[in-house]
Amino acid sequence: MSFEYGRQTAGTDALADLFYPLYTRLFDDDSDFVANLERKLAEARIPQTVEIYLSKSLGVGILSGLLLWLLGTLVGWLLVSVVLTAPPTFLGLPLPEPYLSIVNELKFPFIIAVSGLFFGSIGFGAGFGGMVAKPYLEADARKREINVLLSDSVSFMYALSVGGLNQLEILEAMARADDTYGEVSQEFQSIVLETEYFDTDYRTAIRNQAMQTPSEELSQFLTDMLSIINSGGDMEQFLEDQKEKHMRTSKQEQETVLETLELFGEMYMTLSLFPLLLIIIVVIMSMLGEAQDALLYGTVYGLIPLIGAGFLVLVSTVVQDEVGDGYLRADDGAVADESSSMFDLGLAADYAGRRAVFDRIETKEGTHLTLQLLARPHLFFRDNPLAVLAITVPASAVLVGMSVSAGVAPLSLEGMIAAPVMGTFFWVYVPLYINLIPLTLFYEWNVRSRRKITDSLSDDLRKLSSANDTGMTLLESIRVVADTSSGRLAEEFRVMYAKVNYGTSLKTALREFNNKYHIPRLARTLKLISKAQEASSQITQVLSTAAQASENQDDIERNRKSRTRMQMVIIIMTYVTLLGVMALLKVEFLDTMAGLVDQAGAAEAEDAPGAGQFGDGLDVDELTMLFFHAVTLQGIISGVIAGYIREVSIMASLKFVVVLPTLALVVFMLI
Repeated sequence: MSFEYGRQTAGTDALADLFYPLYTRLFDDDSDFVANLERKLAEARIPQTVEIYLSKSLGVGILSGLLLWLLGTLVGWLLVSVVLTAPPTFLGLPLPEPYLSIVNELKFPFIIAVSGLFFGSIGFGAGFGGMVAKPYLEADARKREINVLLSDSVSFMYALSVGGLNQLEILEAMARADDTYGEVSQEFQSIVLETEYFDTDYRTAIRNQAMQTPSEELSQFLTDMLSIINSGGDMEQFLEDQKEKHMRTSKQEQETVLETLELFGEMYMTLSLFPLLLIIIVVIMSMLGEAQDALLYGTVYGLIPLIGAGFLVLVSTVVQDEVGDGYLRADDGAVADESSSMFDLGLAADYAGRRAVFDRIETKEGTHLTLQLLARPHLFFRDNPLAVLAITVPASAVLVGMSVSAGVAPLSLEGMIAAPVMGTFFWVYVPLYINLIPLTLFYEWNVRSRRKITDSLSDDLRKLSSANDTGMTLLESIRVVADTSSGRLAEEFRVMYAKVNYGTSLKTALREFNNKYHIPRLARTLKLISKAQEASSQITQVLSTAAQASENQDDIERNRKSRTRMQMVIIIMTYVTLLGVMALLKVEFLDTMAGLVDQAGAAEAEDAPGAGQFGDGLDVDELTMLFFHAVTLQGIISGVIAGYIREVSIMASLKFVVVLPTLALVVFMLI
């Protein structure tokens, strides 16, 4: 692996060296463009100088431009050789001979040259522009993650300060907490590494990182921290004030995001109706004898998915997915064994190969896990919902194949037009139901089983804080809360207490409990408690901080669900309206107009045989298929968008993806 990486690095360095002279001719080291890119490279943590990066970007742009120039030249040559039989007219200017002949002779080479330049420009722009845009995109992604995690990170530092750690120890602890605090921890790692390897005092390192971080909020926090350090102020009080400030900031940012989503919901309601209006216009044009089949097919199979995909991308740039995988790692970097992998044999695999007895133990352990899986497959699929696709995808493929062989799933467009509902059912709805219904059931079961932990987390943390405040150790507080509470979290507290009594350290028990559910929010809470209890068992303030942070998350989550519920309802009602209009068009318009067309056609045939008839371009069966496919596609897309806005997860939208197209199927079966 390291050899491959070395070869790739050598290749990119050679490319940068080759095009470095071009860089020196095109760019000035003091220009704003170079300075901005250099800052973004640092913010994105791309370990290259701006000179090397821009030289490499020029190389990538020129090479991709040359490739597309060759492709464009070939396309232009094929165009003038196969498609164009005579020189085309460009401006229509009247030219006398011999100038007209010369111009016509030059038209074909001109088309080839322009085609090559056009494609080459696109290639250079994509290659060079993509490389230049990469640091900006990565820096922006890091900024979003830092802003999301900053509130919890400040709470973590406050808890460490309450636990008695000094300033340097807090910085080092934050730098080591990258499994929980992600990019925020990476910023503190830069501070620690600069002090260790570059002989820089930590004040200067903090100042440098405040200027390099992509997040303005973290930059302000580091600047304020530096002023407290220089003035000898109370660090604990400073961190407590910052904790309160960033909790309020988190709620304000969430409010801004929700207001933006409300605007997007109104935009989608308007945009999703545009294909319907376009379809109606095209149908009317078809009735007048101006058939626009290409436009109709493009609207249904191109415009509707394009609007949905564009809106989904737009929403994803505003909402923030939950940061982190939720796993806590041991000091050696390993994940605790409870749920690290569905195929992990734990210690048996670690010791296999050393002795024959260990090999036999590994075999027995694998057999035991296999039998356990076969005995309770539903629990396995609950913990690993995507694994159910290994069964449902082949099953759906077999059923579709059987439908094709039985002749009920058409293989031609004419067959689909003749039986649109039945054909679409076997080609679209059968795979949709077989794959998504089991996946949805197991995913929702997984989410609800994990949510039982976070539902009572804030209350149980308050109870732990109260018990610890009476003088009990943290372990005794866990036992008291387990005995006086109910629910899944109380059961896990009992298991944790039993593990510690049988010799497991409390830190390991907390980590194993977290990794069983691997919820990022839970991981940040337990990381805070685990680190604080290393210094003392009396961590009442730390537990209160953890409870306050958890309550803040609960408030944000409740507000988000309350506000996004309206957006979800708007999207669903817009789809239901679209479905109703399509059904009315089919029943009250298409069928009625088909009868009128038949009557008008018979009358016109008697009066003027062979004349064009009203509605010659109206194919009711074809339009029925397109209407049904339009509402089916719209149902799938609306379901994905509604679920993503609601839960910020594509998996959470699967239930809507199953229900909304089913409404279209039922309606078109009835009409």
